[in-house]
Amino acid sequence: MSLVHVAVGVIKSGDAYYLTRRLESAHQGGKWEFPGGKVESNESVYEALHRELQEEIAIDVLTCTPLIVIEHDYGDKKVKLEVFVVDNFNDEPQAQEGQEEGWFSYQEMLSLDFPKANVEILQALANYHN
Repeated sequence: MSLVHVAVGVIKSGDAYYLTRRLESAHQGGKWEFPGGKVESNESVYEALHRELQEEIAIDVLTCTPLIVIEHDYGDKKVKLEVFVVDNFNDEPQAQEGQEEGWFSYQEMLSLDFPKANVEILQALANYHN
């Protein structure tokens, strides 16, 4: 089974975090997630993050800070998530693929349904957002 390398952006503005909801047809469909996408073989993680966030939510990343690297095995798919906090960006995030979206406080995020690999992101943010 191959490993899917993913760049993930934790979009933060003040005390709020921007999330999108996976389309029902997608892997882990219907769950909330931090935006991002697959790192292509010809690009760095930073390039992938910049490209994916431009494509998915139409923002231009100015700077980002590494948060955590997570490897998770879903059984049908293995993922390696390289997660960055993006708190410096141009434009207002807006879902480009028709998925639900929203801004949530850290407390609100704790009650949402995330893919299992994302739970570690929330744990890492517990230390970060205080």
